[in-house]
Amino acid sequence: MTKTRIAFYVSTGLFSVMMVGGAATYFAQYEMVSETFTQLGYPTYIIYPLAVAKILGLLAVWTRRSELLKDLAYAGFFYELILAASAHIAAGDGGFFAALIALALVITSFISQRSAGFEGAQTSTSSAPTGALSVGSA
Repeated sequence: MTKTRIAFYVSTGLFSVMMVGGAATYFAQYEMVSETFTQLGYPTYIIYPLAVAKILGLLAVWTRRSELLKDLAYAGFFYELILAASAHIAAGDGGFFAALIALALVITSFISQRSAGFEGAQTSTSSAPTGALSVGSA
């Protein structure tokens, strides 16, 4: 296993732990999270959808079934973490440190998966057996 693949698995694994932990907190301690969102100036109705989006984004990153979905997940995580860090900095509550760590991990994950050759969907080039007629041919 190359250093680049190790960097991908370590950064993505640590990032995943942070995101799953955050999503679990959103579900298990809604009142506390709601209070924090209100203090940061965010509406509370985004808590549950954000938790679900974090889990779905991780599935897109780990499965790599669709290049588009994987890249959208990385972009979503990037912007969510930028907004989280800036909101915590503006609030002056010191909560920005975890967001910056997660941001560094997601950037490392994105760069290392590209360098390690994880690009592209995990699909074959042709699903039809050799000699089979394709749809529309006669």
